[in-house]
Amino acid sequence: MKKMMLSTVAIVALTGAALADEVRVYNWSDYIDEELLTKFEEETGLDLIYDVFDSNEVLETKMLAGSSGYDVVVPSGTFLQRQISAGAFQKLDVSQLPNAENLWDVVEARTAQYDPDNAYSINYMWGTTGIGVNVGKVQEILGADAPLGSLELIFNPANMEKLQACGVHFLDAPTEMIPAALKFIGEDPDSHDPEVIAKAEPILTGVAPYVQKFHSSEYINALANGDICVAFGWSGDILQARDRAAEAENGVEIAYNAPSEGALMWFDQMAIPADAPNPEGAHKFLNFIMDAQNMAQASNYVYYANGNAASKEFLVEDVIGDPAIYPDEATLKNLYTTTPYPARVQRTVTRMWTKVKSGT
Repeated sequence: MKKMMLSTVAIVALTGAALADEVRVYNWSDYIDEELLTKFEEETGLDLIYDVFDSNEVLETKMLAGSSGYDVVVPSGTFLQRQISAGAFQKLDVSQLPNAENLWDVVEARTAQYDPDNAYSINYMWGTTGIGVNVGKVQEILGADAPLGSLELIFNPANMEKLQACGVHFLDAPTEMIPAALKFIGEDPDSHDPEVIAKAEPILTGVAPYVQKFHSSEYINALANGDICVAFGWSGDILQARDRAAEAENGVEIAYNAPSEGALMWFDQMAIPADAPNPEGAHKFLNFIMDAQNMAQASNYVYYANGNAASKEFLVEDVIGDPAIYPDEATLKNLYTTTPYPARVQRTVTRMWTKVKSGT
């Protein structure tokens, strides 16, 4: 019996040692320069297990079920807030994060609405949600005066009926699409009133038949390759598509616009699950990401703004000088943020979104 007990103890010890030698990260797809992953392993001696997802809903299911198995995850601000309330995360140990001094107070002031005192998370990237267009194709169909920078382009059924010929993708993200529809009709995009939210349904169902696909990552390549002409998506993704098209020299000109009516400003936050197998390794990963040059390398690769003030001097001009990535003051003032729907309202939103996508 004693031999068996020793054997079990040895197995547990070996398992613990294995966990201590690896860090498991769950991040959005197409969202980091993979050279940084190798660099982290070389600098720390830790094995990095890096998995990806493409919707907050997928991540939230794992987080609220518990035992995700990950050490670092990257929810958007509104989802982070709800998951903090559910006890899904552990507070950060600032003593293990000397590079936290690099964080940008302007961004921290905004992320504090989701994570008071920024006690549970650090900002990885931030950006806007807006309209990506294949300029040539859209103007060919709608004319030279096509409203490329307005929600009129995607929420006016007359436009969408014509644009379906060249392909339109929408994000599969009700927490982004519903606020945008509300903004289009002059309602509060952050409303939690079911009667106000219901006003978004006819706007969305009116154009849904003309949407080729609801997906939160496929539009990058589809835009770059010229397979679609419009995407309502995340700023950096569309700018990645723009640059892939330019590199391919395929004659596709992609432009990104934050809607003139106002665009959602979102924040993707890195946090450590409450049951992370290797919290010490998780802190090492966060501290590595907060290094000014590492963070700049990530932004220079994915074309998103980040919450690291010290990284700015290392950003390429195509990033720091592009107002689609780092907006000017006037655009910043026109951006809105949203807060999590209460559970009861979230169920209403989920039902509506299922109806919009299914057409029933």
